[in-house]
This record gives sequence, C-alpha cells and structure tokens, in this order.
Amino acid sequence: MMDKAVLDDIIRRLLEGKGGKQVQLSEGEIRQLCVNARQIFLSQPILLEIKAPIRICGDIHGQYQDLLRLFEYGGYPPAASYLFLGDYVDRGRQSLETICLLLAYKIRYPNKIYLLRGNHEDAKINRIYGFYDECKRRFNVRLWKIFTDCFNCLPVAALIDEKILCMHGGLSPELVHLGQIKEIQRPTEIPDSGLLCDLLWSDPDARVEGWASSDRGVSCTFGPDKVAEFLDKNDLDLICRGHQVVEDGYEFFSKRRLVTIFSAPNYGGEFDNAGLTFAEMFVQVYSYGLLRETLCSSIGTLTVPEIARLATETSTPGSFSPP
Repeated sequence: MMDKAVLDDIIRRLLEGKGGKQVQLSEGEIRQLCVNARQIFLSQPILLEIKAPIRICGDIHGQYQDLLRLFEYGGYPPAASYLFLGDYVDRGRQSLETICLLLAYKIRYPNKIYLLRGNHEDAKINRIYGFYDECKRRFNVRLWKIFTDCFNCLPVAALIDEKILCMHGGLSPELVHLGQIKEIQRPTEIPDSGLLCDLLWSDPDARVEGWASSDRGVSCTFGPDKVAEFLDKNDLDLICRGHQVVEDGYEFFSKRRLVTIFSAPNYGGEFDNAGLTFAEMFVQVYSYGLLRETLCSSIGTLTVPEIARLATETSTPGSFSPP
C-alpha cells in the first residue's frame, strides 16, 4: 500500500490545481494510484453497504474545477464522506486530475470515499469520448490500459442504511433481488447486454409502462411501475442514480422513489444545467429513519417538506441522455 506521506503530497498537489491549472503527476505516481486503488476495490464488495451520513454525487466527466468546488463546499475527506455514482472521465478537459484525486482519496481514506462504476469507466466508451486521447497526449496508451484494469474492478452498486440503492444507470429486467449483484465477478468488462450493462446504462422514463428499448441503442428504459415493484419486493425506499443531465442537478421520478443526480454544471459547455453543490448540488443522506435527504445548493438548504413540494411539482423528466 502507498505510503501515507506520499499520498498526502499527491493530494496536496492535486488540490492546488485550481483555476484550470494542469497538475502533472508522474507516470509512476499514477500507476501506483491505479494499482493500489484496484486492490482496495477488490477487497470491498461489488455491492457496497454504507452507513449514513454520506454525500452522494453524480457524474463529474472530467470537470475538475467543479470537483474541487464540490469538496470545497461539502468538506474534504475524511471530515466528510462521499459516494460518487460514476462517470469520472470523458468530455471534460481534466479527466486525469479528476480520477487521480478520487483514487488518491480512496486509497488514503478507503472507508470515507466510495466510487461506483459508470458506463464511461469502460474502455469501449472512453476510447471514443476523450479519456484515451487525454492519456495518449499527456502520457501514453500504456497508462490508459492501466486505468482500464483499475476500472474493471470498480463496485457497481451501493446500499445505504439498507434502504437506498445507488447505481450509475438503473434497474434491469434481470434484477429480482440484490443478491444477484453480489454474484457479479470482477475484474470484468461491461457486456453489451444483461444485468451489469443495465445497472450502468438503463434510464427511467415516465412515458413507459414496464420495460422498453432505449434510444441510446444500449440497454433499456423502465417505467414508474418497475421502480415501485422492485423497491417493494426488496424492502427499499429509494433508488439514487446518475447517468442523465438534469436541469436542476437533481430530478425525482416515480413519486419520489427515484432521484437522478448530475454533478457537472454547464455540462460540456452545452447545457445550462445546475449540477450539484454551489452552482451544483449533492444529496446528503443522514442517519436513517424515514427518508431524510438534504439537497444543498447556492440558494440554501432544501428541507424534507421542500423536497416533497418540488417533487410534487415535477412532471415528465426533462433529462438529456448522452452516451
């Protein structure tokens, strides 16, 4: 395992990269981060079991400055605990800084920060959407392959206080009980279909009853009925997922039984979405009785009654589904 002083130095240097400043770690340091994080991912379950309080964050997509703002507003590990829902790389200009800081924090505080796998933590996808090119331009293709080995070991879901199920994408017609997730073996690539594919790729759709094919050309969409059916069968209260751009940084679905979180404000410079925390937001889950989450934003803190009011006013989701 990496020396704590070495890790602290890497984290310090990365945190100094504000204002769009590029932080150039050495290739050896990045290799160490990947190898050590990979070991930790495999030592922890593929379905993480986490206790509140914890902050849940959506897609980052290489928007490193927004990740730094998120930590600045929400607190730095180990003072604050975080669960990230995947999609750390691609599209943004600083995927390397983004994933390196998260891996460094994971190694330094393995029980304070948790990283789930997104559909972009997949060689087939990030070969196309920017991460491969960034690795090749700043280092070499060999380093990209080392990241791929690390990504293939990421957990794919998390259960908070036995009541909130978190994943990057959504439900699957193959998923009946949570034990099926625990049976997925790692390391693994993401297949083109099936349970693992759906957990990272599927989307809710208010217009759908049951299951339907996805406009993405991968996986499926599911209706509010399937959310209610799955939660009731498994004695769960909420599904928390990312994967889609949502205008306010969060969006409810299926009578507040599913929430989509997206943590990349002004995503790709193309969408006027709020993202999470500051101009962003994160969902903070407190110790569990009834569902008690707080959405923190630049305009203050939304209490549980306010969340209920917002959810009541929410109609058909206005989300955008990039690859």
